[in-house]
Amino acid sequence: MLSDKTEVTVRFNEADPLGIVWHGHYVRYFEDGREAFGKRFGISYLDFYHQGIAVPVVSVQCDYKKPLRYGDSVIVETKFINSAAAKLKFEYRMFESESKALVATGSSLQVFVDAKTFELQLTMPSFFEAWKKKWDLR
Repeated sequence: MLSDKTEVTVRFNEADPLGIVWHGHYVRYFEDGREAFGKRFGISYLDFYHQGIAVPVVSVQCDYKKPLRYGDSVIVETKFINSAAAKLKFEYRMFESESKALVATGSSLQVFVDAKTFELQLTMPSFFEAWKKKWDLR
């Protein structure tokens, strides 16, 4: 299973007047994790786009364990979940950088669509099959 870790610092505009991060930003941190994963393993959104494919998120789930505050740093661990179906699934765990306390867990699901028509692609794109083969994910 392929995984990556990236560190994100909570920005001022992500917190409420009490300094607590708004819950919707946790999904944004998942996105930061997906982007870092894509850059590391050569499967970024632009890699898909250059192949004429877009990969919209169709489902996202988040379980909150501990609130984040302005100024905190969080480690986002992103794991690719292999599937024979034409989709991308990731699982996430977020930890406070200093204490290593679990902050949140979650997952996301993306599908392949034609980048111009947004028509759903029911078969796996050949370049993605080659990518999976490269990382021994058959």
